[in-house]
Amino acid sequence: MLFVSGWKFILGKIIQYNSKYATVLHIFDSEGSNCASGTSKPLNQKNKIERIITEMDKIKIGILTCSDRASANIYEDISGKEIIKFLEEVLSNEWEPVYKIVPDEKELIASCLREMAEKDQCALIVTTGGTGPASRDVTPEATEQVCQKMLPGFGELMRQISLQYVPTAILSRQTAGILGTSLIVNLPGKPSAIRQCLEAVFPAVPYCIDLIEGPFLECKEGIVKVFRPKK
Repeated sequence: MLFVSGWKFILGKIIQYNSKYATVLHIFDSEGSNCASGTSKPLNQKNKIERIITEMDKIKIGILTCSDRASANIYEDISGKEIIKFLEEVLSNEWEPVYKIVPDEKELIASCLREMAEKDQCALIVTTGGTGPASRDVTPEATEQVCQKMLPGFGELMRQISLQYVPTAILSRQTAGILGTSLIVNLPGKPSAIRQCLEAVFPAVPYCIDLIEGPFLECKEGIVKVFRPKK
């Protein structure tokens, strides 16, 4: 067994994780040994090992700003940029943003979420805005419409964190859910609240994506401590 960048190989064949996230660059012969679970077991085949070298395709992450005014260019989308800034700070993977701004229209938001999950194959989709009690705030409804499973714990933790700063956090209705192999997380629209909420929930995000057979997300040490249960 050979482990390379979170992938398992045996005699040049991928046997675990999703092949759609890996690209075979080349196969070459070289001398070496195989280390699995801390135990070194040489694999000699006339002193040569077939090794597969793979490169992870850039992981795609959707950032969807739901705002009538931002979509109409009445003001700059600072919230979406704050999400991108946070992800650039914490992720050690190569990743590519799929960034869109849409008005507060339920069906349009739902359509964009489906497109990001199914067409763009985003492992993580983060929305901002439209989570309050106003009549035009429909992001949670659009999220619930497209998701097969809901993860209410995300919203519960975010509200708990936000209540430490503002009493109006009880008005926020953000949630999270699963669409195929994509995790969708709603965030509030205020830039400072976005960072507070992401810092709270992100330690659980990579393991959640593992469980739905998405790519292996890694975070920079000392910034976000990812939790994965020991096997």
